[in-house]
Amino acid sequence: MTQLSDVNTTDIVDAIRLGCRAMTRMFNADDADIPYFRVIVRPDAFLDMSLEDHVPGRHLNALLNAEAAASVDIDEDAVDKHARAAFFSFSGALPLCLGRKDYQGEPMKFSGHNIREGFHALYPLVLYRQSDEARKIAEACIATIFEYFDPDIGCDLDRLESEFSIESNREGTFVNRVGRAIGPLVKYYRATGHGPALDLAITLKEIAIADFYGADGTYDAESFGTHAHSVTCTLSSLAQLADLTRDSVLMDHVKTFFDNGLWQMRDQTGWSVENTRPPAERSDEGEMNNTGDILETALILGRWGHTDCYHDAERILRCHLLPSQLRDVSFMKEPENPEGLDRLTNVVDRVRGLYGFPAPYGHEPIGNNRIRFNTDVVGGSVASLCEAWREVTRTEETGIWVNLLFDRDTPDVEITSPYTGPHLSVRVKKQLPLFVRIPPWVHRDTMQVRGIAGAPLFTNGYLFVAHPPVNREIVIEFPLAEEEITLVHQEREIRTRMRGDAVAAMENFGADLTFFDPF
Repeated sequence: MTQLSDVNTTDIVDAIRLGCRAMTRMFNADDADIPYFRVIVRPDAFLDMSLEDHVPGRHLNALLNAEAAASVDIDEDAVDKHARAAFFSFSGALPLCLGRKDYQGEPMKFSGHNIREGFHALYPLVLYRQSDEARKIAEACIATIFEYFDPDIGCDLDRLESEFSIESNREGTFVNRVGRAIGPLVKYYRATGHGPALDLAITLKEIAIADFYGADGTYDAESFGTHAHSVTCTLSSLAQLADLTRDSVLMDHVKTFFDNGLWQMRDQTGWSVENTRPPAERSDEGEMNNTGDILETALILGRWGHTDCYHDAERILRCHLLPSQLRDVSFMKEPENPEGLDRLTNVVDRVRGLYGFPAPYGHEPIGNNRIRFNTDVVGGSVASLCEAWREVTRTEETGIWVNLLFDRDTPDVEITSPYTGPHLSVRVKKQLPLFVRIPPWVHRDTMQVRGIAGAPLFTNGYLFVAHPPVNREIVIEFPLAEEEITLVHQEREIRTRMRGDAVAAMENFGADLTFFDPF
């Protein structure tokens, strides 16, 4: 059994940077630099399946947000290659994100599942690269969806196929198909103010809350479908729309599903099963896309005053999202490559930084006979890390808010984490009120606050300081509480020892490539 040595980073930006590095090395030189989708690292290591209608959107959304949110230097050539692949996917018979048949020829296969990915490619090119071509395609795509979409039947695939030389993927539910696109439509509207994007997002929202994310917050696999990522990304999409439109009724639907139905596909660490259908022979196999969307939803809910969701977000980051990145590749072997194929070239170095389908305890879930790190998943995970980095602290009219206890230094505040230093400390740089989230496991009678005048005041889970001293350290001392929790999975219970909101030890059942000390 191998416990990996390079997994427990607490540096969000380091994880973002490493993930971006991987995304700039995933182009298939033998296929016009279309990015790879499938990555297998064990038993044999190889890259596979160049996908123009899915991967560019995941990667552009992540890469350009990493540049904007975390000041990560991005290889412009990689951005151009992803953009070319995305534009290629829109070059078929009509302006929809299309894929090739058997990975060759011209784009002619339509899947409603990839509408989301198409807009995730286009909006960041408009927002961060001022691309007129991306704007033109996006707005033509929105008009086309309105033309061929019926709220009662979804996309009119019969009409699409009869009028154009395309093939359609007819599998999946509304949640598996166009419902997923609400989030990137919101992002496109924020970037451009294009009214039809918001119109389409709200049209899709009405279907989502009427037929799926209802007031009771239940999850039914038959109606939703069993693809967990579609469920989680549509949920985060609805949260983004509610946040944009200040729709408290919609946000209530999001919170109710977050507190109820979502627990049929996640655990306390933020791990989420890849597919909810039985049997559960690989029941510990998760998917980091799901975890990322759960994190993003928690961050939005936290911003709306649900402080418990910020606590959930912190635990997700420390217990699962940051540890599960493929950082230590010492267990891998470079494949033989007598024909010089790109898919077998320099694989070990290229895959470092990816995210995939781990168990809570390690890269190799019990019962799996292969380990994979699909490239779309790193895009989703890194994009979510960017949202977490933005939300560590924010400044608004009420003051400076410290929401996640990670090291961060901004023009407004400097935070030293209790996980990397002897205590939590905060130094404000502007004369503004200060709010610091205190974890719920901290006992107030064991906490000491130094550097402020008067007794500490607490409100909604935050330490509030009305007049913090400028450029002087406020020290908040508390022990990182230890507790034991049990993660309940379909096939097993996983005993876990926590130290604060990080894992100190976890039961691993003899699995290989584990993240933590054994329980």
